[in-house]
Amino acid sequence: MILYNGLTLAYLGDAIYELSIRNYLLSEGLTKVNDLHQACIQYTKSQSQSHVVLQMLDGFLSEEEIAIYKRGRNQSSTHKPKNTDIQTYNQSTGFEAVIGYLYLDHKKDRMQEIIDKSIEIINQEVRK
Repeated sequence: MILYNGLTLAYLGDAIYELSIRNYLLSEGLTKVNDLHQACIQYTKSQSQSHVVLQMLDGFLSEEEIAIYKRGRNQSSTHKPKNTDIQTYNQSTGFEAVIGYLYLDHKKDRMQEIIDKSIEIINQEVRK
């Protein structure tokens, strides 16, 4: 596999993760576009992704996945986050980099496992 930089992996991971979340929400019976959009934001916003990845760092992600996360998190970007602080934004970028990496490395079962776990974590937070 070509060794892409962290932001490139995150760019791809962002698209894959959002598509996966949209698919999940449709499977849950949401059909109105505005409802889908509002629900999708709860799963894809940087604060949610940051929360998810911080929980996954404690024994869920492999050493290889943590290395990819750090590569994405530490990659400097000229983009300024709109609705969050830079640390949260960087953590969510690292999470997206892991998704992108697993997709490109043809580890789609593991990628789906991480996405499913992220949905579980976010759903637990929403119910609190």
